[in-house]
Amino acid sequence: MACVLKLFAVTNGSVFSLHLNSRRRFHRRFNAKIKMSSSDAALPSLPDNRTVVGFGMTAVDFLATVDGFPKPDDKVRSASLKVEGGGNAGNALTCAARLGLKPKLISKVADDSHGFAILKELEADGVDTSFIVVSKGGSSTFSYVLVDNQTKTRTSIYTPGDPPMMPDDLSQSTLLSAFDGARLVYFDGMFPETALFVAQEAARNNIPILVEAESLREGLDELLKLADFVTCSAKFPQAWTQAPSIPSALVSMLLRLPNINFVVVTLGEGGCLMLERSANEDSDIEERDVESFLEFLYKGKDDSLAIPTCIPSAVTKFRANGIGTICGRFYIGTAEKIPDSELIDTTGAGDAFIGAIMYAICANMVPEKMLPLAAQVAAAKCRALGARTGLPRRTDPHVVSFLH
Repeated sequence: MACVLKLFAVTNGSVFSLHLNSRRRFHRRFNAKIKMSSSDAALPSLPDNRTVVGFGMTAVDFLATVDGFPKPDDKVRSASLKVEGGGNAGNALTCAARLGLKPKLISKVADDSHGFAILKELEADGVDTSFIVVSKGGSSTFSYVLVDNQTKTRTSIYTPGDPPMMPDDLSQSTLLSAFDGARLVYFDGMFPETALFVAQEAARNNIPILVEAESLREGLDELLKLADFVTCSAKFPQAWTQAPSIPSALVSMLLRLPNINFVVVTLGEGGCLMLERSANEDSDIEERDVESFLEFLYKGKDDSLAIPTCIPSAVTKFRANGIGTICGRFYIGTAEKIPDSELIDTTGAGDAFIGAIMYAICANMVPEKMLPLAAQVAAAKCRALGARTGLPRRTDPHVVSFLH
């Protein structure tokens, strides 16, 4: 009989319980799902409202794989070369489209060959490009990306488009048309002045806002104040808050940004960590030091599992020393363990994660389902070169079971 491991910890009179199914039964059930063909697997119905709007960068990526990153003055031969679409917003919305959403992209390209290729590729994937501004003259955004086959890391050289997007490029009537029927508006943090203009209009129309905080950028603070949801890179929370750790930084973010429902920080192969605000301010809820609490919660993580999982906490008052206290729930999301032979390129993995988060929000998924879905989609992307080639469609048998 498959055993169930119960891990109990008693602290200040509280009992926390984590139930971990036996590895054998878990893998048997999961592998059975994976073997189902896309025609046999029952797809869940699409979200009732699946229109999302994205604002930010779309680009062309020139990707070259090399056997080792070159040293100064070295010459190396590329093992392969690929040219395909890139840019945070363009990638995330492509991911959302393949999962079944109806995305509209607000961005800017030039009337050059790169701009034409960008529009053509997005349209082929089902992204509405009618709100992309095409400038006469100038240049579209592009990046050179070197992928190291040995370390599985990538280095990007980004060249912004010119002229940049400005508020005058968009009329209020254009925005109202873009927002028509929208369930969510996503911002990748680019074009800060115009992003704020668009976000303010979205807020006036009561449309939830998802902001990506990849790095410290001018104008990002004002954008974050309007956000309902935030996704961060691993370095951003501490850089922005100056907190001593990621858990305490997440507490600080929710205290400083009272409109935020949740914040997720992606940690690469370490998965992700999410803090969700709770409206429950019951005086009976126990207060815990956030550092010791997360240390305990991570003990429930089963490192032997290869597929993405989620470990939730109970609603708790989390205290960060010198910062304050917030009532909420933490969630530990694990990443898929990708075999070295299958790991090709991490370019755009964070964009894939965000595309899946957009789907989850539209589908009203609980975090326990949202985080494993996002991790699975990001892992699928990493099995191919470039930000978009590996993005799965909703019929992919490796994704179907995570959509339910």
